[in-house]
Amino acid sequence: MADCTVSTEGLTFLDDGEVLYDDLYLLSETDEKGIVTYASDSFFKIANMCPSDLIGQPHNVVRHPDMPRAAFKSLWDDVQEKGFWTGFVKNARKGGGHYWVYATVLRSIDKSGNTKYVSIRVKPTREDIKKSIELYATLD
Repeated sequence: MADCTVSTEGLTFLDDGEVLYDDLYLLSETDEKGIVTYASDSFFKIANMCPSDLIGQPHNVVRHPDMPRAAFKSLWDDVQEKGFWTGFVKNARKGGGHYWVYATVLRSIDKSGNTKYVSIRVKPTREDIKKSIELYATLD
C-alpha cells in the first residue's frame, strides 16, 4: 500500500505535545471486537494516521497511557448496559503527542444480530479538559 501524507492544516501544536483542533468531527466505527472498520478523514488527521495505520486495527491503538483503566471500564459497562456512553478521552497521536475529545459511543445491533460501535468525537472545552485531568489523576 502506498504511503500517505497526513495534513496538519488547522491543527495547533502546543509545547506539551497536545494538539488543538477546531470544527472537526472525528468519526469511527468498530466491529463487536473493537476492530476499526471505518474512520473519517478528520480522525486520520488528528491521530496522524493513514488508513493503513488504523483500519483493521484495534481502536485502542489511539489509547493514551495517561487514561486510567477505570475510565474505559465505565465506557464499556455503560455501552453494554445502556447502549451508549459519553465522556472525555485523551488519545495518543502516531509519532507522539496527544489530543482530547468529548466522545459519544453508541452500540448498534443490526437485524442479523451483528454488533458494531460508532464513536462521534468533538473538541472539549479547556475547562472540561482541566476537570478530566484532575478526575483521571484520582483513578487507577
